[in-house]
Amino acid sequence: MPERSSRRRGRGPGAVLAAVALAGAAVLTGCGGDGDTSARSTTGARSPSPSPTPLWDASPASVAAVGDSITRGFDACSVLADCPEVSWATGTDAGVRSLAVRLLGPSKAASHSWNHAVSGARMAQLPEQMALAAQERPELLTVMIGANDACRDSVDLMTPVAGFRASFEASMRQLRASAPKTQVYVSSVPDLKRLWSTGRENPLGKQIWKLGICRSMLGDADDMGAAAVARRDAVRERVVAYNEVLRDVCARDERCRYDGGAVFDYRFTGEQLSKWDWFHPGRDGQARLAEIAYRTVTAAGPPA
Repeated sequence: MPERSSRRRGRGPGAVLAAVALAGAAVLTGCGGDGDTSARSTTGARSPSPSPTPLWDASPASVAAVGDSITRGFDACSVLADCPEVSWATGTDAGVRSLAVRLLGPSKAASHSWNHAVSGARMAQLPEQMALAAQERPELLTVMIGANDACRDSVDLMTPVAGFRASFEASMRQLRASAPKTQVYVSSVPDLKRLWSTGRENPLGKQIWKLGICRSMLGDADDMGAAAVARRDAVRERVVAYNEVLRDVCARDERCRYDGGAVFDYRFTGEQLSKWDWFHPGRDGQARLAEIAYRTVTAAGPPA
């Protein structure tokens, strides 16, 4: 995308000539009473200045995705398996209508979108994904990552906020080194505590949780004791802090849009969660994520 024009209108010197007329003395200014020396036609009309090119294109021609299991469609089609065809970002499933499909159409989305997300990835792995995505020179890159930084075996093992920030900043530098004009859509990390609150209503889902999914939040799902409540609150607070990092770092890049916390705020229901683990988004949940992304990408401006 062309850079914003840096051309500035020239200004002529004021009061460049003094002349004495028969009627008296008069001070003359160059090229116009307001001192503006913008180019004029032979008829005296001022030539229009070129309009600056916007930095954000709401109709990108290609899409790449980086992130974790959510972007890979994990547990959306079968138990404990990736299902990238229903990915909110680049999937081809007609029911989901991924962001790529909404922006490019089904045919072009198949040839002009790429999914480099990796299930289980944390922010520390994002620079490597960014490097791979940059090779395609996508016009739009989607980022959804951070849940695994909070979903650890214990609260003590969660990624420190400072480390999360350093890795995201490194990721953006990695991208800009190879793809300086790629637009970036950054999703907030979902509210893991809300997902726990919704998913714990399903007995089968809780059995799957016991296999080790997000122990920091989902472990001992029915324990409402003080220690368990404090543990879940600590995980939620860390997710909030991660989202503040995503917002702040994105705001420093003129071609980056954060979703304004829309994914974090979204109230997933049982219908939108995986029917196998009741934690990851299912097909319907993936469609909701695609809707949120599409609204943000095509909006006239970033979320307030």
